Amino acid sequence: MKAAFLNAPNQLEVKDTPIPEPKPGELRIKLKKVGICGSDVHLFLGHRLLEKSTVIGHEGLGYIDKIGEGVSNRSIGERVVIEPNIPCHRCVHCLGGKGNICLNKRVIGVLEAGCFAEYITLPEAFCWAVPASITDENAVVVEPCAVAYHALIASQAKPGDAISVIGLGAIGLLLTHIALRLGYQVLVTEINATKVALAEAQGAIVACPPGNLEESTKALAKIWTKNEVCCVFECAGSHLTTTMAIEAAPRGAEVVIVGLANKPAQFIPLLTTREGISILPSIIYDHPFDFKRVIQLIASKTIDPSFIVSQSIALDDIQTALETAALGNGSKIVITIA
Repeated sequence: MKAAFLNAPNQLEVKDTPIPEPKPGELRIKLKKVGICGSDVHLFLGHRLLEKSTVIGHEGLGYIDKIGEGVSNRSIGERVVIEPNIPCHRCVHCLGGKGNICLNKRVIGVLEAGCFAEYITLPEAFCWAVPASITDENAVVVEPCAVAYHALIASQAKPGDAISVIGLGAIGLLLTHIALRLGYQVLVTEINATKVALAEAQGAIVACPPGNLEESTKALAKIWTKNEVCCVFECAGSHLTTTMAIEAAPRGAEVVIVGLANKPAQFIPLLTTREGISILPSIIYDHPFDFKRVIQLIASKTIDPSFIVSQSIALDDIQTALETAALGNGSKIVITIA
């Protein structure tokens, strides 16, 4: 089969490799579409170095091609989306209901072979059946939708409340879309005009004050307080915007850190404590609840996340696709696999 290996930063190679065989309890999936995630871009650019040449990618959509021993009630040809983070179900975190921070978690596309390939094998429970009513364009973004949905429902915000989203990459746009469709009021902050327009078309209120970071922080504090924002979602993945979110958050508000900044953010404990600001980290999703709920929301037409798909590029041109994604102008590039 063809598979795209990340050999070194900025160096992808599509080459032939053996087709994997499903182990007991597994399914083999013939992949059709795979979304490019921001984490794939970080790997491609060398912000995180892999120990060996690896097939990256994890937002997979395909069809069951072969069924491993012991698997029942699944069918050849069944369309599925892949849940690429597989907790061990044995550690103290898994047993405490926090499998998303499992230390033994299998991470597809990082710690083991991922989805930028023609085939992949995975445990049956992590291959989610997709109803026929859901389009491929909606199905291929189920995984990032689950990340966004998890952050939203983990927060203190409830439908009818005003929330703010900083950063309109795929996760920020999807969080905005899901929140709006579920009845929240959403204020967005983003420097890319195209992405701002996408959010505004969904019904978001634009709060993008001009000026330097200090001026923007003061302006956002006024805007958020005036609109009674109860929760700020940091989705830009910058230590600067994380600092801004904490400083500008209204009294009693919550800051949910969704972006994965790798530099220290700053806050003054006295001010944060006095203002009653709470800080909540949100990482990936809970198995099996979030994937199941997102698929239900799409199937019921409550959400329609396909709007973020901005471009499709063939697997053979994946080097170009990652270079394009690294520019940050597109909302979601999808790799198509023949």
